[in-house]
Amino acid sequence: MQFNFSYEKSKVIQGLRRHFLSRKEIRLMVIIVNVFAITSAILFALKKIRPEPFLLGSLIWIFMLVAIWYLLPYSIYRKSHTFKDKFKIMFNEDGVRLENERGGVNWQWKQFTHYFETPEFFHLYFSSRAFFLLPKENISQDERHELRGMLGRKIGG
Repeated sequence: MQFNFSYEKSKVIQGLRRHFLSRKEIRLMVIIVNVFAITSAILFALKKIRPEPFLLGSLIWIFMLVAIWYLLPYSIYRKSHTFKDKFKIMFNEDGVRLENERGGVNWQWKQFTHYFETPEFFHLYFSSRAFFLLPKENISQDERHELRGMLGRKIGG
């Protein structure tokens, strides 16, 4: 199975957002900050606390939202030259080969730890922080189904 692809900035940014929100520690942080903000808002409305904790909760929530939604994805996109290249990727029973005009790399299936699928990408993970985004836009529905089966057999979800 072989595909050619390149990246579209807006879709990559959204894919990076999904990556960050899929991480357990970020989801836990979002829950904790939201609980703190809601609790402080309720206590402030009931006049049980002064406005400072409510304002602090609101500021933390806003900073977290800006960091996860804008700062992290855009900084990763700017630092990585990968998203500006055109690629050819080949899947076979032994592994994955990725090529561009500067060269290529081979990955054995055992190098991948897991994968997940979003509407725009297959996210292929080497570790909790190292991953590869495979755009789905140039892959037909039948090929996507075949690729899902191969990824499920070789990597697991």
